[in-house]
Amino acid sequence: MFDRIFRILGLIVFAIIGWEIGAIVTDTPNPLQDLESLKYVIPLTLVGAIVGWIIAPWITTRPAKYAIRVVRQIPIEEVIAGSIGLLLGLIVAALVAIPLAKLPPPFGPILPFIASIIFGYLGAIILILRRDDLVRILKTFRGEEIGRFRAVVQEKPGPLAQGPYPLLLDTSVIIDGRILDVARTGFLPGPLLVPRFVLSELQYIADSSDALRRARGRRGLQVLDDLQQLEHPKLVIVDMDVPDVREVDDKLMVLARKHNIGIVTNDYNLNRVAALQGVNVLNLNDLANAVKAIYLPGEQLRLRIIQEGKEPEQGVGYLEDGTMVVVEHGRSLIGQEVDLEVTKALQTSAGRMIFATPANHSAQHDPSAT
Repeated sequence: MFDRIFRILGLIVFAIIGWEIGAIVTDTPNPLQDLESLKYVIPLTLVGAIVGWIIAPWITTRPAKYAIRVVRQIPIEEVIAGSIGLLLGLIVAALVAIPLAKLPPPFGPILPFIASIIFGYLGAIILILRRDDLVRILKTFRGEEIGRFRAVVQEKPGPLAQGPYPLLLDTSVIIDGRILDVARTGFLPGPLLVPRFVLSELQYIADSSDALRRARGRRGLQVLDDLQQLEHPKLVIVDMDVPDVREVDDKLMVLARKHNIGIVTNDYNLNRVAALQGVNVLNLNDLANAVKAIYLPGEQLRLRIIQEGKEPEQGVGYLEDGTMVVVEHGRSLIGQEVDLEVTKALQTSAGRMIFATPANHSAQHDPSAT
């Protein structure tokens, strides 16, 4: 949409430029009063309009989108440090500009402007390069970040406030949405910490041009909004970051090790890597598997068989919690709701899997029945 708007504006602007160039070339102040000059002015106007239509997005929306992507990847510490440095540099430049402005021309009018550029640039670069020192100085005034979050939870006494255990939320578990239901049950001690780089990643996904990714990102932002409405556990957006690390998962693991806190995720790879590094991980998929109903061999259940299995004569159905049930000799019963007898239950990395046979088939093959 914006591309089309700027193309139209570019067409108009460059058409006017083409018209003016034509007037200059033909040396005609008003080409409309000179038909001979219009033979040159009109083609130049059309060429200008075409050029404006083509290049308008490349000098407006495309650079803006690129700038947005770059800015989102810049750590917040660098943005703050650069802004402070620029402000200090401009203050110094303003002080220096007073004596410089009294110099004779051409130095008096030019040097203050040059000083503003030089001191502003130097101030921003110096503060960005020394951002870690700036962060340490700020921390001496406000204390350690994680200590403040523990204090926030302990403001209201209660059974869970006796030993608050902060938990970092990663992007995948926020988008998944089940963290909201788990939080409502009161099983999470909290507080739940969402670093700003995770929030930035969610905003980037929510602004994606892909409709599915955009919907996932917006769902994640809505989940955070719902979590903020809960009295307990508290959701806190934190400014903790690791500027030298780019990947979000790596940032989370560094923060978890540094502050001795846990990570809530449903990312299998993050779970394994964090476990290898000694980071405590709460995996929602493991929790979901743990609370599924347990069926022992010999127990009965009733289930609709909906599809074929991988092996010959197998059928497959699913319990309400999503557990897969593989039914031996169930291929002919697809589409029917039948009584089954559990023969085996397995716990795999993908979840719990149950094997069963039709109850009447088990009775026919039971030697004690004859």
